[in-house]
Amino acid sequence: MSKQFWSFLAVGAVVVAIVVWFIWSGTESNHLTLSGKVIKVRSMPLEDGHSLVVVDFRVTNPTSVPLVVNDVSMSIERYKDTPLKGQEVSKSDVDTMFQAHPILQPKFNDVLAPPDQIPPGKTLDRMVEASFEAPANEIDSRKQIVVHIEDVDGAGFDIQEKPETK
Repeated sequence: MSKQFWSFLAVGAVVVAIVVWFIWSGTESNHLTLSGKVIKVRSMPLEDGHSLVVVDFRVTNPTSVPLVVNDVSMSIERYKDTPLKGQEVSKSDVDTMFQAHPILQPKFNDVLAPPDQIPPGKTLDRMVEASFEAPANEIDSRKQIVVHIEDVDGAGFDIQEKPETK
């Protein structure tokens, strides 16, 4: 094959790569993603070896697509055992829990629950509350907490607590 053929092939490959990159970067804001961070974690013991955990977090939707919340859940990753899945406290019961347990005060943010939305290009501070079948000392010695947010279209996103450096 001639030298001219290889030159045209190389130029064509570069042109195709540039076109693909422009198409991908031009539609990137249409691909739903979330980012976030855990701001504050509060826990308290309940009876029978259970614990109540409140997580305040910041979530950002950098895309041009709104996220409509289908489900919000919380789990605790432990160092040696399997993760614990929390039983979420309903949005309507959160205020009651804060009144019944003043140790949790103050309530900083609203609860994120279905059918809330995270609008495109917005950052929101929200909270989630769940009870766990574990004593308070096990909650306090966790590896990390993970808040899982699921969109009505099935996309799921995790906001993970950054482990403390000791």
